[in-house]
Amino acid sequence: MPLDARELLKNATNLSSPPIIYQRLVAVINHPRSGAADVARVLSEDTGLTARLLRLVNSALFSFPQRIGTVTHAVRVVGTAQVRDLALATSIMSAFKNLPADLVDMDSFWRHSLACGIAARVLASHRREFNVERFFVAGMLHDLGRLVIFQEKGAEARDTIERAAASGETLHAVEREVLGFDHAQVGGALMAQWNFPGAFQEAVSFHHRPAQAGRFPVETAVVHVADLIANGLSLGSSGTHDVPQLDAAAWETIGVDAGLIPTILEEVERQFTDAAHIQLGMAA
Repeated sequence: MPLDARELLKNATNLSSPPIIYQRLVAVINHPRSGAADVARVLSEDTGLTARLLRLVNSALFSFPQRIGTVTHAVRVVGTAQVRDLALATSIMSAFKNLPADLVDMDSFWRHSLACGIAARVLASHRREFNVERFFVAGMLHDLGRLVIFQEKGAEARDTIERAAASGETLHAVEREVLGFDHAQVGGALMAQWNFPGAFQEAVSFHHRPAQAGRFPVETAVVHVADLIANGLSLGSSGTHDVPQLDAAAWETIGVDAGLIPTILEEVERQFTDAAHIQLGMAA
């Protein structure tokens, strides 16, 4: 009997809990007497994370009128929950070190993840969503399950990549044929195991099949379309070179005028060009 996504995670001991920095931030933010300075104090213990966060909030993604020079200032202008989620997106790479280079180019993988996060944020902005950072983080995390498969099932992952390239099928479809599950299901199971918000769980689980999202159809539809935009613009790669088919109902769910597509694509490319040097996923 083939493994299911949850059983696969049981064997991944380094994935039993989310990054320590994220856990500490959650504890501080949930404390009734904590403030921006307390959050900044936790972040400042990781100098690499601090530098990446400051580069991020000073990029075109935020376009603040003045430079943000300290983590405390960043927390105050961006928001504690938003900074917590951005910290997650910038620190999660530490769980996936030394993956075989012939399986995945990690620089290209994180460029794709960043592009999807940016595209999700741009789409959410055009929807006038209140908290666009949660869309950015969901986009950043959407292919995390692929790294778990690379780490835990390297031989099978190599087989799925070769089969998809030879047959022209989408990689996630071949994953289901070979493994019995796909990377989206693995990523969703990891989000659930880490007790992340339901919106992240659904957006990651169903980004290839957005019609199956029950509680968070908008977040899932946005990440689905954002993934297509990142692939269509060839901004990095997560292991596949095809552009998945658009779910027309997902575009309707987003509710953005199709006439805005050229503007959206231009915004994504501009913001990606500005932010790509940040190396969000890298340990340095």
